[in-house]
Amino acid sequence: MMTPVSSIRNLGPAFEQSCARAGISSAEQLRDLGADRAYGMLLDSGTRPHFIGYYVLVMGLQGRPWNDCKGQEKADLRQRFDALKEHAKGKGLGAFEQVLDEIGVIDRRRQNS
Repeated sequence: MMTPVSSIRNLGPAFEQSCARAGISSAEQLRDLGADRAYGMLLDSGTRPHFIGYYVLVMGLQGRPWNDCKGQEKADLRQRFDALKEHAKGKGLGAFEQVLDEIGVIDRRRQNS
């Protein structure tokens, strides 16, 4: 039997729906993927990047409360998040939209958090 994603600490039904859109169907699969790979899949499936959502996932997979992330650990996670976001930047855009993005026409507030 597969355990729902929402059974993981900090992760609720909305996150579970985002995971389903990304092809992640269980808590076991999410744990096997790990936070970075799973978050990359979420971004690839259209989830808007949001740092809090990322570190909530990391903390949840460690069985820790979401607000336990502080100091240097949080700064390190921010670097990992920024790298994931940069890797996903431009994915899902057509050729025309990629050119618009490169010249700064696409609204960054829609893409970044």
